[in-house]
Amino acid sequence: MSLTSPLFFAFLASVVVAYNISASVSYRRAVLGLANACFIGSYLTDTTQALPLLGFLLLGYGCVRVLEVWKSAIALALGVLSVLGCYVFLKRFSFFDDLGHIPFPYLTIGLSYILFRILHIMVDVRSGDLEERINPLAFFRYTCNFLCFVSGPIQRYQDFRNTDGLAAYDLDSAKVFDAFSRIITGYVKFVIIAATAEYGFSFLKPQLLQAGDLPMLKLYGLYAAAASLYTVYLYYNFSGYMDIVIGSGILIGQDLPENFDRPFSARTFLEFWQRWHMTLSQWFKFYLFNPLLMRLMSWFPSSALTAYLGVLAFFVTFLVMGIWHGTTAVFVIYGLLMGAGASVNKLWQVACTARLGKKRYRALTDQIAYIYLSRGITIAYFVLALTCLWVPELSDFDRLIGALGLAGILAGFFAIGGAFALFWFIADRMVLHLTTPTLLLSVRDSLIGRNLSLASKMMAIVVVTTLLHKSPDFVYKAF
Repeated sequence: MSLTSPLFFAFLASVVVAYNISASVSYRRAVLGLANACFIGSYLTDTTQALPLLGFLLLGYGCVRVLEVWKSAIALALGVLSVLGCYVFLKRFSFFDDLGHIPFPYLTIGLSYILFRILHIMVDVRSGDLEERINPLAFFRYTCNFLCFVSGPIQRYQDFRNTDGLAAYDLDSAKVFDAFSRIITGYVKFVIIAATAEYGFSFLKPQLLQAGDLPMLKLYGLYAAAASLYTVYLYYNFSGYMDIVIGSGILIGQDLPENFDRPFSARTFLEFWQRWHMTLSQWFKFYLFNPLLMRLMSWFPSSALTAYLGVLAFFVTFLVMGIWHGTTAVFVIYGLLMGAGASVNKLWQVACTARLGKKRYRALTDQIAYIYLSRGITIAYFVLALTCLWVPELSDFDRLIGALGLAGILAGFFAIGGAFALFWFIADRMVLHLTTPTLLLSVRDSLIGRNLSLASKMMAIVVVTTLLHKSPDFVYKAF
């Protein structure tokens, strides 16, 4: 069900109206459960396509029930291995082709985010952080929440439970306006900015993948431009989708977590991942990085090694996070790049702190030149690493990297990093020195001004969609 299709608008409107007809908790929960089933059903052409997903959910729920009774490390390990094994089999990772496959097409959309939710419940049930018994319907409403089914955000069950059909939640005009404003802003990102960037990227990509006869400078320029456009497309596509689902959540009483916090203002690679896809980063921090670091520290208790154990834990965490994005060998490269970026960043912090001391290192990081140089390096590295996402086939990836060579990659890195640092330096100076007249602010914040702003955004969406003759799709549902 495409976000820009009339079917989705009709579906969402029906769910919102049905949900708010009654304040009964059981009624509202029934509406949400039925909405989840209908949303999943929109992706099916045959009921058998849902059977593997149903089996995955039953396996996950069975493991949760076992852990409610048998709260042991062995039970958790067996449960995690079972769920992960089923996930790898259903996602058909290319390096596990020998495992065989199910001999009919089936639904794989949503599996990655269901996996995170199931593993989170299992770990929290075993640790005692989640003491209540989760009934099957609540488990389904949580793991298959139609707003978060395709892409997240990844919400903890404890937070979901607090808004699951909440009887005390009533819509008022302020909430409705905030919701629509957030949704329309999301569509501006999704339909206008992301779609325009994708249009340019789609024009450049074929030239790059057939780059045998291109002059070197043109090849380098095309690569830098295509990589940058893809990053713009990915960010505005993904963050726009988040705005749409978070705004829609307001209309049915769901307080969904934020997933982005101005990631391009990050000064380091580690800070970038605290701002980009935040719920994914937080999930990996709590359920992989922290346990791994604690285990390493128990094996090597020397305080002198703690920082370097953190480097190793960062590398493993970001490697796994990168591999999660796809099923081909190129995504292993992406994971290695993510792990290397995080590790080098941490090693740099450790080395600078040891050499300069915390006070002098902090003073260095507050220097204007250092700030924008760091921002440029951070984004340039991320932009180039994203090549793995838009060239997922190993043969195409090898051909592109071979054509670029080390010189082309470095040229792209310095061009993107320098352009980004200069752009944001100028933009920040303009914001710092330019002030909006009070009259314009009052007009903008008035009821008429806010409604005119929404109307103009809606008109822009219609115009761009008409010009591009294309309904954009959500990029992250492929991961």
